[in-house]
Amino acid sequence: MGIRGLFRRIGNIFVGGILRSPFHGLLSKNIMLITFTGRMSGKRYTTPVNYLLIGDVLYVVSMRGRTWWRNLRGGGPVTLRLNGEKVHGWGDVVEDDEGINQHLLTYLQEVPSFARYFGVGLDVDGQPNGEDVARASRSRVMVMIRLDE
Repeated sequence: MGIRGLFRRIGNIFVGGILRSPFHGLLSKNIMLITFTGRMSGKRYTTPVNYLLIGDVLYVVSMRGRTWWRNLRGGGPVTLRLNGEKVHGWGDVVEDDEGINQHLLTYLQEVPSFARYFGVGLDVDGQPNGEDVARASRSRVMVMIRLDE
């Protein structure tokens, strides 16, 4: 593990501790813990992720180079630490360019201020630039999570 990986791991432990604590409100507005089972190992993994709730779907954007989301290809059960509560749901990955582009556009239309984190400019009406969204989509995947009722 390189120095970046070490810092990421330490940061994830720190963030996870806060999200599990009574102080979760400091972060839980847009960060949650997602727990899933490894497809090959069968081990349980937990990682903090940024999320955005749109309608009844939690949107999670991840870089393609990350590996955690691959465990949800084809769909799978997840446990979340969301707003201080343990909840269950079903996560699935959108990997195709058109699907990612569509969902990232929806995500950025919902919260245009996030556009800068994706290198996406806004037009005069405050809407995300389509070409920028398409470019940003190429290096990302979308994880869509529906909560159990």
